[in-house]
Amino acid sequence: MPTLSVSPLRFSRQEVAEVAGLYASNPEYWRAAGEYDPENIRAERVEADLREEAGTPGCEVLLARDGRERLAGILCLLDRHPTDGHPWIGLLMVHGGLRRQGIGRLLASWAEERFREEGRDGIRLAVLENNPGALTFWSSLGWQEIDRRADRKHSRPCIVMHEQLA
Repeated sequence: MPTLSVSPLRFSRQEVAEVAGLYASNPEYWRAAGEYDPENIRAERVEADLREEAGTPGCEVLLARDGRERLAGILCLLDRHPTDGHPWIGLLMVHGGLRRQGIGRLLASWAEERFREEGRDGIRLAVLENNPGALTFWSSLGWQEIDRRADRKHSRPCIVMHEQLA
């Protein structure tokens, strides 16, 4: 398993450029999500979107770096969802060049442990219905489908998944 350090995004130019590169390394996700043109991911738009995300009450944007200080992933956490009160993973994305090395699994485990230590009994996320790879990933970690509904921001069909922490 790789070692990772996790820290808040500070919005330096270098960090924003790194996140834009991480996004660009995942074109299949952006094709499914429809939020970005995977062939033209611009750092200024990434920064604006992440600033909006980080400005949401209870939301954190975290960067994961490997042992060589390369950006390995991004993790957006919401402390309390306005609909159900559970913590949520808003985004967990691993750099496309670093997939299948255990980084996603490690970040998911890190998020679960963080909320477990806070005494939370469960955590949720939404997987786009047109992203079967993500559904397979989360299911392999033991997450369970609990609902199907459109996401709040873009009205895309999603599968809501839950992981019991207690």
